[in-house]
Amino acid sequence: MKKIFTFILLIIFVIGCNGGNTMKNDTVVLETSKGMIKFKLFTNEAPITTTNFKNLVEAGFYDGLTFHRYVEGFVIQGGDPNGDGTGGSEEQIDLEIHPKLRHSKAGMVAMARAQDPNSASSQFYITLAKLKDLDDRYAVFGEVTEGLDVALQLRQGDVMEKVYLE
Repeated sequence: MKKIFTFILLIIFVIGCNGGNTMKNDTVVLETSKGMIKFKLFTNEAPITTTNFKNLVEAGFYDGLTFHRYVEGFVIQGGDPNGDGTGGSEEQIDLEIHPKLRHSKAGMVAMARAQDPNSASSQFYITLAKLKDLDDRYAVFGEVTEGLDVALQLRQGDVMEKVYLE
């Protein structure tokens, strides 16, 4: 009986330590020059991509970077420390496609890359419309849950003032 009681206390402690939230740090907050955007990460479906992104966020990599690319009705793109689409972080990751993660509507978050499918680094984009042609070519790893109206207002040169995990 004592072992069962100890086990139950341990479970209560573990649940209490993370607030009962098994999704801790699976929401990204972008405080931009036009307002706040939140997006959930698909950590189970895209573990390599989300781990890379989280590491960059936790290192403060995105803070102060601009959105360097805007194409009306297509995407807003950021994450390049050079500010012109030519740069990235020191790490590159392999293309990670999950059959359930699609460019199915405005607000999907995915990794940008060069022509090499395994060249994603730090650049990411938010879709401004459904973009079926990008499916299976670019890794979707998140979805905007708040602030889609802000994402739709962003333009080239707007700033990611602060990016953090919630």
